Amino acid sequence: MQAVYAASVNASDPLAALEVGDVPPMELPAGWARIAVHATTVNHHDIWSLKGVGLSATQTPMILGTDMCGVLPEDPVGDTGLHAGSEVVAYTVVGSDGAGVLPGERRSILSERYPGTMATTTQVPAANLFAKPANLSAEEAAALGTSWLTAYSMLFSREHGAQVQPGDSVLIQGAGGGVSTAATMLAHAAGLEVFVTSRSDAKRSRAAALGAHATFGPGARLPHKVDAVLDSVGSATWSHSIKSVRPGGTVVTCGATSGDQPGAELTRVFFQDIRIQGNTMGSREDFARLLRFVEHADLHPPIDAVYAADDASAAFGRVIAGDVFGKVALTFA
Repeated sequence: MQAVYAASVNASDPLAALEVGDVPPMELPAGWARIAVHATTVNHHDIWSLKGVGLSATQTPMILGTDMCGVLPEDPVGDTGLHAGSEVVAYTVVGSDGAGVLPGERRSILSERYPGTMATTTQVPAANLFAKPANLSAEEAAALGTSWLTAYSMLFSREHGAQVQPGDSVLIQGAGGGVSTAATMLAHAAGLEVFVTSRSDAKRSRAAALGAHATFGPGARLPHKVDAVLDSVGSATWSHSIKSVRPGGTVVTCGATSGDQPGAELTRVFFQDIRIQGNTMGSREDFARLLRFVEHADLHPPIDAVYAADDASAAFGRVIAGDVFGKVALTFA
């Protein structure tokens, strides 16, 4: 079967570690279901894997990909309500609750311990299968499993998020990325006041079109302090995030594309009782709620570009360059 995979790791030139080619079909573990993949999206997690962050050379070759949309070629095991021919998306965190693996197994995301989703076929625990939202294309639905789940959890999760409510205000750092575009649309649909930052005038304009009430350049003073800040940028925006949240508010971080060693701003954090919350994707229950929200509100994840799997190197290069708005998708025949 065709797959997009890390043949090795290369910290300085991640594209040099990327390969597209035929790999042997995967053995299906007990309690798992096979999926014929139609689309997946490129995430920063894939780039970090190629760089050797979270994936060692001894674990390669490793099929990449942490989300997907596809079709079930056969009925899955268990009472999933799905059947052969169903269009599905998948929750790709494995080991958090023992579904499909031994109890107590350390949590991982597909492409870390188990093969990822960038292949003609992939597989997940049957309990992680969900029907594709009927309003979305395959490429749009493929965006939900990583970026959109992360954004949903950052905003609304009781355990790993800001726990915002309608009428609250939120600052989203860095317009254009998958998480930030998702958060902008979800927050607007939920009745929040949404502020977004970006260095790009064009991206600020597009963020406003998605529902941002106001947009700003990096580090700009806001009209007022916000209830929560969502920061996936890291070092470049951290000080602004801490200064922009109200006393007692929450800053949620899910990534560090500009570096992970900012000044901590500890005096401001403890003096103003600011809560710092880390987030990696979300729970299976969060994913189920996200799917209902997206369908009921008729939200459509922005797709920046679509590439055939054969052109994976170009797709990855586009994400590495950073000049994207929304998600870059890969399709499989």
